[in-house]
Amino acid sequence: MSEVLLQLKGLSVSYGPVEAVHQVDLEVRSGEIVTVIGPNGAGKTTLLSAAMGLLPSRGEIHLEGRRIARPGVEVMVAHGVGLVPEKRELFGEMSVEDNLLLGGFSRWRRGLRDQVQRMDEVFAIFPRLKERRAQMSSTLSGGERQMLAIGRALMARPRLLLLDEPSLGLAPLIVREVLQVVAGLRDLGVSVLLVEQNARAALKVADRAYVLEMGAVALSGSAKALLNDRRIIDTYLGMGHSAQAAAA
Repeated sequence: MSEVLLQLKGLSVSYGPVEAVHQVDLEVRSGEIVTVIGPNGAGKTTLLSAAMGLLPSRGEIHLEGRRIARPGVEVMVAHGVGLVPEKRELFGEMSVEDNLLLGGFSRWRRGLRDQVQRMDEVFAIFPRLKERRAQMSSTLSGGERQMLAIGRALMARPRLLLLDEPSLGLAPLIVREVLQVVAGLRDLGVSVLLVEQNARAALKVADRAYVLEMGAVALSGSAKALLNDRRIIDTYLGMGHSAQAAAA
């Protein structure tokens, strides 16, 4: 069995007196894509932010079997975890190339001078970014900005990528293209924890899934099983998927 890269034990997050995430147990193993789906306001982004150390939390965060006593962004990055936030947070007045170079800064600071090689690897994954390497990121299309956000995170060569709502605001064809790239990250040795509103797309690309409702895990299991689970079909996938399943 592959090793556990990330394990959350009883993770809880509160905003003042309001508990947004309650006692979540979750794990991501090497070579896996794990998705967290659920309705708006379920706590998906909050969970991902806490796992990255962006929000204070209660419970335990383990990386490769070791508990992280003081989770923080720098600590998580140093342990090989990268984050692609929901809003992408690119530097709009900087070129594609410069945004990518910033993504590799943590390696440069550790004395690793392999930014050009890392960038070539990103361009191999996203040829469109290579064509636009001198272009300001503010002028890119939505899909290109998402590609750049993922590419920037890959510049740090993470073992685990936390990906928040990559389909947000994108046309269906672009969503498919982006998620195909996400699926291909397994072949590059990158595991993925994917938070996604588009339940159908997420379950098709993932190995395992967790359903978050009201801040707590309501269901979990293999993505294939949940894709065919009547509760998931009725609640998240709609009648169209149900009819297709019945026809099949």
